[in-house]
Amino acid sequence: MRVIAGTAKGRPLRAVPGMNTRPTTDKVKEAIFSMIGPYFDGGWALDLFAGTGGLGIEALSRGAERAVFVDRDRQSVDVVRRNVEAAGMADRAEIYRNDADRAIKALGKRGLEFRLVFLDPPYRMTDMDKVMGEMDKLGLLEDGASIVVEHDSAHTYPEQAGPFIQQKHSRYGETAVTIYTYRADRGARGGREHATE
Repeated sequence: MRVIAGTAKGRPLRAVPGMNTRPTTDKVKEAIFSMIGPYFDGGWALDLFAGTGGLGIEALSRGAERAVFVDRDRQSVDVVRRNVEAAGMADRAEIYRNDADRAIKALGKRGLEFRLVFLDPPYRMTDMDKVMGEMDKLGLLEDGASIVVEHDSAHTYPEQAGPFIQQKHSRYGETAVTIYTYRADRGARGGREHATE
């Protein structure tokens, strides 16, 4: 694994030991960033099930201003820290050991807004649309934010989930990537109740 493009291009990234973490392959990562970027002009990124931190680090390398990395596994958090330092981005990264629900509540209290969100949970978790809905209610998303969901290709997410409009859906073997754009005027802050699909 490596950083594919940007200021840290070519920097190698460590994997998390053991079989519990499934890093995004370079091929899938390259496809994701060609769909949402490929480069960014600032903005904050959230890598919520960070694993190795590869997606958030790639966003930083391609121009995101700052990234928040969250994982509940201690080994993953240690690997993210090492990878961020190896990529020369420690001053633009925040790394937390926490579960996703608690993490987004804590971030909401800080009044942060993210332009990029990466959701790459264990494949047994198929409720990322609910996580996105919580982020909407907590005011964590910029209008027009991109949300990247990496999931088992056997699972299908809806084309629209409240203020989240599906823009892209691609399959790569057992892996699928579904990308949403957030429309603030349709969300919890847009003056009407959160839509249910």
